[in-house]
Amino acid sequence: MNYNDEQTEYMVKEYVNDPSRATVYKLADALGKSPKSIIGKLSREGVYRRSVYKTKTGESPITKEQLVREIEDVLGMNHESLTGLEKSPKNILKQLRDSIS
Repeated sequence: MNYNDEQTEYMVKEYVNDPSRATVYKLADALGKSPKSIIGKLSREGVYRRSVYKTKTGESPITKEQLVREIEDVLGMNHESLTGLEKSPKNILKQLRDSIS
């Protein structure tokens, strides 16, 4: 057994109070384990949350294809009716989607 009950309780409490990568590294140092081991244990305990990727602007990533589908939905068009539009610059697609929404 890699972790006793006391260590597990400590890890879960610390991580729930501050669910961040920094906390994982702090726990790894405190318990003499690898960050992967800490993440694995927190996952088995059901408390670990993967960090969500954000773009440089802080937005959730979206593909050009998704933007085109959103535009088609707003306009009430069939999917693939705007084929080729996904080749437009992403910022233009976002502006178009936002202006018709």
